[in-house]
Amino acid sequence: MILVEDWAEIRRLHRAEQMPIRAIARHLGISKNTVKRALAHDRPPKYERPAKGSVVDAVEVQIRELLRETPTMPATVIAERIGWERGMTVLKERVRELRPAYVPVDPVSRTVYRPGELAQCDLWFPDAEIPLGYGQMGQPPVLVMVSGYSRMITARMLPSRRTGDLIDGHWRLLSDWGAVPRMLVWDNESGIGRGKVTSEFAAFAGLLSTKIHLCRPRDPESKGLVERANGYLETSFLPGRHFCGPDDFNLQLSQWLKVANRRQHRALQARPVERWEADKAGMIALPPVDPPSWWRFATRLGRDHYVRIDTNDYSVDPAAIGRTVTVLCDNDQVIVLAAGGEIVALHSRCWAKHQTLTDPDHAVSGNVMRREAHRRQARQAAVGGGPVIEVEQRELGTYDRLFTVIDGGGDKEAG
Repeated sequence: MILVEDWAEIRRLHRAEQMPIRAIARHLGISKNTVKRALAHDRPPKYERPAKGSVVDAVEVQIRELLRETPTMPATVIAERIGWERGMTVLKERVRELRPAYVPVDPVSRTVYRPGELAQCDLWFPDAEIPLGYGQMGQPPVLVMVSGYSRMITARMLPSRRTGDLIDGHWRLLSDWGAVPRMLVWDNESGIGRGKVTSEFAAFAGLLSTKIHLCRPRDPESKGLVERANGYLETSFLPGRHFCGPDDFNLQLSQWLKVANRRQHRALQARPVERWEADKAGMIALPPVDPPSWWRFATRLGRDHYVRIDTNDYSVDPAAIGRTVTVLCDNDQVIVLAAGGEIVALHSRCWAKHQTLTDPDHAVSGNVMRREAHRRQARQAAVGGGPVIEVEQRELGTYDRLFTVIDGGGDKEAG
């Protein structure tokens, strides 16, 4: 085989210098057949080692039979079935070559979204320590939504990933948009549903008149838009920032998103704000009424007049002790209602964990009620409010003699 330099020189002499084949062979000291082969190929010569047989060739038929029945069978199982006793590397390479002929192809095509068609949703956990109060730091989740057609991004930090907080977060973001996409795409988040949407979120979707689509497991292409948005937030919003708390985080994030949504989108070759009006026109109108606080429950208030939300305890007016109260909670506040809608507690939502939050008015009312209860018990005792039980009092020496601590003990004195 000739070198690449000789091949190039042969072609130059023949085409540029118009030198005959025989003259080229004599000039370079090679045979005429070598010159002819060089002129017959437009690509430079490449050394290729002659193919040799593989030890896997003897069992290829068996491998194909197994893959025909079960295309996804692992190479380790195939090795066990065919009694393979040699190295696994060569077997795995052959299985990797043969498997595509038996596994259905799942190509990924570029998706084109219609205005208002959908928004992809996900939780982003920023790599930043956020002050939560009471000396605690944490990394609360951030709900991120990206509209498919315009690529408009909106996001908000939430206290937790529970269903109630996710519903309230969706409502706030969609209220900022002023419209609802016809479909919300989620990736099997426990607060939304795994395999099936939770009853609470299904009710919320019914209020919005939208559809919830849960992606298949291990199918990242289904929500690539929001995954890229999470990366964008991680690399462009977060670096170099410091936050005083969740409210400060949300304020800085909302200001940054106003700028980010005006930047040129590389895939669209347009700015999201330029496509937003057309996108919004294809969406569904917001429902005419606000949704209720979806994190709610009813309980009978005990003598310890506190209710627990997540891991925190919130005080309630002790006047409601013994009555059934309804607890409403969203991202900002906790409200407790007595019968007839009377507000018996109103607290700001605490993002820290394992705290007891007491309203000063509730503490004062509790002290007043306790003092009144003590005075009432004292008055009842003074006027003979209950039966008086007389108890015999013995001389202390009786017990000494009873237990033979001193002389004279025994049943005689004990009687």
